[in-house]
Amino acid sequence: MEKFLSAEQLNHFEASFRASRANFVAMNAVTVNGVNKSAQRWIARSDGRNAFSIQLDNRGISNQKSSGRCWMFAALNCLRYKVMHDLDLAEFEFSQNYTFFYDKLERANYFLECILSTIELDTDSREVTHLLDKPAQDGGQWDMISNVIMKYGLVPKDAMPEDACSSNSRDMNAILSERLREDACILRRGYRNGKTVDELREDKAAMLETFYRMLCICLGTPPKTVDFEVRTRSGNFIQDCGITPQEFYQKYVKLDLNQYVSLINAPTADKPFYRSYTVQYLGNVLEGRDIRYVNLPIQALKDAAIAQMKDGEPVWFGCDVGKRSMRPEGVMDVNAYDYDALFDTTFQMTKAERLEYNHSRMTHAMVFQGVDLDETGSPVRWRVENSWGDESGFKGMYLMTDAWFDEYMYQVVVNKRYLSDDAIAAYDSEPTVLAPWDPMGALAQG
Repeated sequence: MEKFLSAEQLNHFEASFRASRANFVAMNAVTVNGVNKSAQRWIARSDGRNAFSIQLDNRGISNQKSSGRCWMFAALNCLRYKVMHDLDLAEFEFSQNYTFFYDKLERANYFLECILSTIELDTDSREVTHLLDKPAQDGGQWDMISNVIMKYGLVPKDAMPEDACSSNSRDMNAILSERLREDACILRRGYRNGKTVDELREDKAAMLETFYRMLCICLGTPPKTVDFEVRTRSGNFIQDCGITPQEFYQKYVKLDLNQYVSLINAPTADKPFYRSYTVQYLGNVLEGRDIRYVNLPIQALKDAAIAQMKDGEPVWFGCDVGKRSMRPEGVMDVNAYDYDALFDTTFQMTKAERLEYNHSRMTHAMVFQGVDLDETGSPVRWRVENSWGDESGFKGMYLMTDAWFDEYMYQVVVNKRYLSDDAIAAYDSEPTVLAPWDPMGALAQG
């Protein structure tokens, strides 16, 4: 067999294609309608039952619009659930812009400190190249929003509402990234010219002041105190004025986020189950807790999520939302599309192989709001609260089959009380440090 494509091979390919009537039917369908519409299976749409044996009371769908803040919206959606039910509110949202502001600011400091910690490496080293890739991106992880909340608290949405840049962050991120890359250049040049790291940290302080100014121009100034005024569904008026964001969180949310841990399912040979992992150069609040996961079999993630929802609490999770997913219908189903029949081939990579060959990783975070269990107590399908508004899915709610959970679910966050002693011991053990580009370092930014 020759190394290069030959004319004989091309002629053979063409003749083989033309010999099949099915190829022409598929070509006509795909060229007119696109791949997914042509491969979509009717039965996947017909099985979209939106009723669940365990179903929490959702009260409104949020909308992250054209930003990559799904991880932040999902976390705040979990927390607002508690506030709405504790206070009997028909609707409520926290300010996603407020947490967005402080995540950006803290992440700028984290980035510049990473630049200082790699100051002796060449610019084209894999580590520095990775750091410079997306210094001001929106995506994040559960531990990152926890760090922001524990340091800065929360405020109601009307205290710092959405604006043009929070709702459509691309242009802001581009100019913030340019600022940070130039700052990295200045720090590294200063080091080559003889400055010490302590002297460079003085330069960093001025850089962060500029970055803060740019954030205020883009997102507005974050409030120091807020007035909380709401009316309950029964008509009672709640008024609490002049409280700080930290006081607001402690008074109305009252959750210890340190009790919530990230469970991952990464069935690759390099990540044994019942071990803890962290990721180098991944974080935001420098003095906050590090990103940490415990890798568990997929059934352990399901059991913990179901147990938490049985106690009336939603569950934050991260998945690869774009795979085998019908966005308009709000259905995530491994049988949503029949690509095998459309292209007359087979797609057979395992979950581990998809991770290893860079075909799949966590891309989006959402919230479990329910699950349907069969007569044996096993999950059949999951009820999902998304943050893409109420125009897709079942008025913003999505349906996930249990088979899809097996293949494309990567992370679930639950209270420690729902874990086995072995899982807790594994989480608390000294974590293995993963490379910055490891698939488990992916940020949810759907």
